Amino acid sequence: MNCIFVKLGGSLLTDKTARYAARHDVLARLAREIAAARHANPDLALVLAHGSGSYGHVAARETGYDRERGHRDVLAYARVAAAAATLNSLVRAALLACDIPAVSLPPSASALVEGGRLVRMAWDPFARILAWGGVPLTYGDVALTETGGTIVSTETVLLALAEQLPPTRLLLLTDVPGVFAHPPTGDTTPPLLERITPATWPEQRAGVQGARGTDVTGGMVRKVEQMLALVERLPQVEVIIASGRTPGLLQRALLGEDVPGTRIVRA
Repeated sequence: MNCIFVKLGGSLLTDKTARYAARHDVLARLAREIAAARHANPDLALVLAHGSGSYGHVAARETGYDRERGHRDVLAYARVAAAAATLNSLVRAALLACDIPAVSLPPSASALVEGGRLVRMAWDPFARILAWGGVPLTYGDVALTETGGTIVSTETVLLALAEQLPPTRLLLLTDVPGVFAHPPTGDTTPPLLERITPATWPEQRAGVQGARGTDVTGGMVRKVEQMLALVERLPQVEVIIASGRTPGLLQRALLGEDVPGTRIVRA
Protein backbone atom coordinates (compact mmCIF):
# COMPACT_ATOMS: atom_id res chain seq x y z
CA MET A 1 0.00 0.00 0.00
CA ASN A 2 1.34 3.43 -0.98
CA CYS A 3 0.63 5.52 2.07
CA ILE A 4 1.28 9.18 2.84
CA PHE A 5 1.79 10.43 6.37
CA VAL A 6 0.73 14.01 7.09
CA LYS A 7 1.59 15.90 10.25
CA LEU A 8 -0.24 19.17 10.83
CA GLY A 9 2.00 21.18 13.11
CA GLY A 10 0.77 22.56 16.39
CA SER A 11 2.08 25.99 15.45
CA LEU A 12 -0.04 25.82 12.28
CA LEU A 13 -3.28 24.75 13.97
CA THR A 14 -2.91 26.91 17.08
CA ASP A 15 -1.29 30.06 18.37
CA LYS A 16 1.43 28.52 20.52
CA THR A 17 2.08 31.83 22.28
CA ALA A 18 -1.47 31.79 23.72
CA ARG A 19 -3.46 29.35 25.84
CA TYR A 20 -5.80 26.91 24.08
CA ALA A 21 -6.03 29.03 20.93
CA ALA A 22 -7.10 26.96 17.92
CA ARG A 23 -7.09 28.43 14.41
CA HIS A 24 -10.47 27.13 13.31
CA ASP A 25 -10.27 28.73 9.87
CA VAL A 26 -6.99 26.95 9.15
CA LEU A 27 -8.42 23.65 10.37
CA ALA A 28 -11.44 23.99 8.10
CA ARG A 29 -9.36 24.89 5.04
CA LEU A 30 -6.93 22.01 5.50
CA ALA A 31 -9.82 19.59 5.92
CA ARG A 32 -11.31 20.83 2.64
CA GLU A 33 -7.98 20.31 0.88
CA ILE A 34 -7.70 16.75 2.18
CA ALA A 35 -11.26 16.04 1.06
CA ALA A 36 -10.52 17.45 -2.41
CA ALA A 37 -7.40 15.28 -2.74
CA ARG A 38 -9.35 12.17 -1.70
CA HIS A 39 -12.03 13.03 -4.25
CA ALA A 40 -9.41 13.43 -7.00
CA ASN A 41 -7.70 10.17 -5.98
CA PRO A 42 -10.11 7.77 -4.26
CA ASP A 43 -7.24 5.31 -3.66
CA LEU A 44 -5.29 7.84 -1.59
CA ALA A 45 -4.16 6.19 1.66
CA LEU A 46 -3.49 8.67 4.46
CA VAL A 47 -2.38 8.67 8.04
CA LEU A 48 -3.04 12.05 9.62
CA ALA A 49 -1.37 13.37 12.73
CA HIS A 50 -1.12 16.70 14.49
CA GLY A 51 0.88 18.44 17.16
CA SER A 52 -0.59 19.55 20.45
CA GLY A 53 0.18 23.24 19.96
CA SER A 54 -1.13 25.63 22.57
CA TYR A 55 -3.14 22.81 24.16
CA GLY A 56 -0.77 20.02 25.17
CA HIS A 57 2.39 22.14 25.31
CA VAL A 58 0.80 24.86 27.45
CA ALA A 59 -0.81 22.28 29.74
CA ALA A 60 2.58 20.58 30.13
CA ARG A 61 4.18 23.85 31.14
CA GLU A 62 1.37 24.72 33.55
CA THR A 63 1.55 21.34 35.26
CA GLY A 64 5.32 21.49 35.75
CA TYR A 65 6.39 18.97 33.13
CA ASP A 66 10.14 18.40 33.08
CA ARG A 67 11.67 17.05 29.86
CA GLU A 68 14.28 15.08 31.77
CA ARG A 69 12.12 13.67 34.58
CA GLY A 70 8.68 13.68 32.97
CA HIS A 71 5.56 13.68 35.16
CA ARG A 72 5.51 12.09 38.59
CA ASP A 73 2.00 13.32 39.44
CA VAL A 74 -0.80 11.37 37.79
CA LEU A 75 -3.25 14.30 37.96
CA ALA A 76 -0.81 16.49 36.02
CA TYR A 77 -0.38 13.67 33.51
CA ALA A 78 -4.15 13.39 33.13
CA ARG A 79 -4.54 17.14 32.57
CA VAL A 80 -1.99 17.12 29.74
CA ALA A 81 -3.70 14.11 28.17
CA ALA A 82 -7.04 15.93 28.35
CA ALA A 83 -5.61 19.06 26.74
CA ALA A 84 -4.10 17.10 23.86
CA ALA A 85 -7.37 15.22 23.38
CA THR A 86 -9.31 18.49 23.29
CA LEU A 87 -7.37 19.70 20.26
CA ASN A 88 -7.71 16.28 18.67
CA SER A 89 -11.49 16.51 19.00
CA LEU A 90 -11.43 19.83 17.12
CA VAL A 91 -9.28 18.38 14.34
CA ARG A 92 -11.49 15.32 14.05
CA ALA A 93 -14.64 17.45 13.92
CA ALA A 94 -13.22 19.54 11.06
CA LEU A 95 -12.36 16.37 9.12
CA LEU A 96 -15.74 14.74 9.71
CA ALA A 97 -17.47 17.94 8.59
CA CYS A 98 -15.83 17.31 5.19
CA ASP A 99 -16.90 13.65 5.17
CA ILE A 100 -13.38 12.41 5.86
CA PRO A 101 -13.65 9.15 7.87
CA ALA A 102 -11.10 10.15 10.51
CA VAL A 103 -10.77 7.75 13.44
CA SER A 104 -8.77 8.98 16.42
CA LEU A 105 -6.04 6.69 17.76
CA PRO A 106 -4.59 8.38 20.85
CA PRO A 107 -1.08 7.18 21.73
CA SER A 108 -1.87 7.44 25.46
CA ALA A 109 -4.25 4.49 25.13
CA SER A 110 -1.41 2.03 24.51
CA ALA A 111 2.01 3.73 24.34
CA LEU A 112 4.80 2.72 26.72
CA VAL A 113 8.15 4.51 26.98
CA GLU A 114 11.21 2.88 28.52
CA GLY A 115 14.66 4.41 28.74
CA GLY A 116 13.38 7.45 26.87
CA ARG A 117 12.26 5.35 23.88
CA LEU A 118 8.78 4.50 22.64
CA VAL A 119 8.90 0.73 22.95
CA ARG A 120 5.27 -0.27 22.53
CA MET A 121 2.09 1.03 20.97
CA ALA A 122 -0.89 -0.59 19.25
CA TRP A 123 -0.16 -0.36 15.53
CA ASP A 124 -2.65 -2.87 14.09
CA PRO A 125 -5.60 -0.44 14.30
CA PHE A 126 -3.81 1.91 11.88
CA ALA A 127 -3.52 -0.79 9.22
CA ARG A 128 -7.06 -2.04 9.76
CA ILE A 129 -8.59 1.43 9.50
CA LEU A 130 -6.62 2.07 6.30
CA ALA A 131 -7.72 -1.27 4.84
CA TRP A 132 -11.33 -0.32 5.61
CA GLY A 133 -10.95 2.95 3.71
CA GLY A 134 -10.70 5.14 6.78
CA VAL A 135 -8.14 7.72 7.86
CA PRO A 136 -6.24 7.04 11.10
CA LEU A 137 -5.78 10.22 13.12
CA THR A 138 -3.16 10.42 15.86
CA TYR A 139 -1.28 13.16 17.69
CA GLY A 140 1.42 14.16 20.14
CA ASP A 141 0.33 12.82 23.49
CA VAL A 142 1.37 11.49 26.88
CA ALA A 143 2.69 7.98 27.47
CA LEU A 144 3.43 5.85 30.50
CA THR A 145 6.99 5.20 31.64
CA GLU A 146 8.53 2.91 34.24
CA THR A 147 8.14 5.60 36.92
CA GLY A 148 5.31 7.86 35.77
CA GLY A 149 4.53 9.64 32.54
CA THR A 150 6.19 11.51 29.71
CA ILE A 151 5.28 13.24 26.46
CA VAL A 152 5.78 11.66 23.05
CA SER A 153 5.95 14.01 20.10
CA THR A 154 3.93 13.45 16.96
CA GLU A 155 7.16 12.81 15.07
CA THR A 156 8.13 10.08 17.53
CA VAL A 157 4.79 8.36 16.96
CA LEU A 158 5.05 8.64 13.17
CA LEU A 159 8.63 7.38 13.13
CA ALA A 160 7.62 4.29 15.08
CA LEU A 161 4.57 3.76 12.86
CA ALA A 162 6.76 4.05 9.75
CA GLU A 163 8.66 0.95 10.85
CA GLN A 164 5.39 -0.99 10.77
CA LEU A 165 3.68 0.75 7.85
CA PRO A 166 6.35 2.43 5.67
CA PRO A 167 5.07 5.56 3.88
CA THR A 168 6.22 6.81 0.50
CA ARG A 169 6.02 10.46 1.56
CA LEU A 170 5.82 12.24 4.88
CA LEU A 171 4.52 15.80 4.90
CA LEU A 172 5.26 18.05 7.85
CA LEU A 173 3.11 21.15 7.52
CA THR A 174 4.14 24.07 9.70
CA ASP A 175 3.51 27.80 9.95
CA VAL A 176 6.72 28.57 8.01
CA PRO A 177 7.70 27.75 4.38
CA GLY A 178 10.28 25.16 5.41
CA VAL A 179 13.58 25.08 7.25
CA PHE A 180 15.30 28.47 7.23
CA ALA A 181 19.04 28.57 6.63
CA HIS A 182 19.40 31.04 9.52
CA PRO A 183 17.10 32.98 11.88
CA PRO A 184 15.10 35.92 10.45
CA THR A 185 16.57 39.34 11.14
CA GLY A 186 14.20 42.32 11.26
CA ASP A 187 11.84 42.24 8.29
CA THR A 188 14.18 40.09 6.20
CA THR A 189 13.08 36.55 5.38
CA PRO A 190 16.07 34.21 5.29
CA PRO A 191 16.57 31.71 2.47
CA LEU A 192 15.18 28.21 2.77
CA LEU A 193 17.21 25.06 2.88
CA GLU A 194 15.64 23.36 -0.14
CA ARG A 195 17.30 20.01 0.46
CA ILE A 196 18.73 18.35 3.56
CA THR A 197 20.56 15.03 3.60
CA PRO A 198 22.56 13.26 6.29
CA ALA A 199 25.70 14.49 4.54
CA THR A 200 24.70 18.17 4.32
CA TRP A 201 23.06 18.54 7.73
CA PRO A 202 26.14 18.96 9.95
CA GLU A 203 27.03 22.21 8.18
CA GLN A 204 23.42 23.38 7.82
CA ARG A 205 22.47 22.70 11.43
CA ALA A 206 24.36 25.61 12.98
CA GLY A 207 22.11 28.22 11.38
CA VAL A 208 18.71 26.61 11.79
CA GLN A 209 16.30 28.42 14.09
CA GLY A 210 14.32 26.59 16.78
CA ALA A 211 10.55 26.77 17.18
CA ARG A 212 8.80 29.87 18.50
CA GLY A 213 6.51 29.85 21.53
CA THR A 214 6.07 27.04 24.02
CA ASP A 215 7.37 23.69 22.76
CA VAL A 216 8.34 20.86 25.09
CA THR A 217 9.35 18.42 22.34
CA GLY A 218 12.47 20.07 20.95
CA GLY A 219 11.66 22.41 18.06
CA MET A 220 12.79 22.39 14.43
CA VAL A 221 16.31 21.01 14.89
CA ARG A 222 14.98 17.93 16.63
CA LYS A 223 12.30 17.46 13.96
CA VAL A 224 14.90 17.56 11.17
CA GLU A 225 17.15 15.11 12.98
CA GLN A 226 14.27 12.72 13.57
CA MET A 227 13.41 12.84 9.87
CA LEU A 228 17.05 12.27 8.90
CA ALA A 229 17.04 9.16 11.07
CA LEU A 230 13.91 8.01 9.23
CA VAL A 231 15.31 8.42 5.71
CA GLU A 232 18.51 6.65 6.72
CA ARG A 233 16.48 3.63 7.84
CA LEU A 234 13.91 3.87 5.04
CA PRO A 235 15.67 5.40 1.99
CA GLN A 236 12.52 5.29 -0.15
CA VAL A 237 10.76 7.87 2.03
CA GLU A 238 10.69 11.52 0.99
CA VAL A 239 10.06 14.02 3.78
CA ILE A 240 8.76 17.49 2.96
CA ILE A 241 8.58 20.35 5.45
CA ALA A 242 6.35 23.07 4.02
CA SER A 243 3.87 25.78 4.91
CA GLY A 244 0.33 24.79 5.70
CA ARG A 245 -0.56 28.46 5.47
CA THR A 246 -0.27 28.37 1.68
CA PRO A 247 -3.76 27.63 0.29
CA GLY A 248 -3.81 24.56 -1.93
CA LEU A 249 -0.32 23.33 -1.01
CA LEU A 250 -1.53 20.34 1.01
CA GLN A 251 -3.90 19.24 -1.73
CA ARG A 252 -1.14 19.43 -4.37
CA ALA A 253 1.33 17.56 -2.18
CA LEU A 254 -1.18 14.78 -1.52
CA LEU A 255 -1.65 14.36 -5.26
CA GLY A 256 2.09 13.96 -5.80
CA GLU A 257 2.85 17.40 -7.18
CA ASP A 258 6.04 19.30 -6.38
CA VAL A 259 5.48 21.94 -3.72
CA PRO A 260 7.80 24.58 -2.27
CA GLY A 261 9.50 23.67 0.97
CA THR A 262 12.43 21.72 2.39
CA ARG A 263 13.02 18.15 1.26
CA ILE A 264 14.76 15.66 3.50
CA VAL A 265 16.06 12.64 1.61
CA ARG A 266 18.71 9.96 1.99
CA ALA A 267 20.98 11.33 -0.76
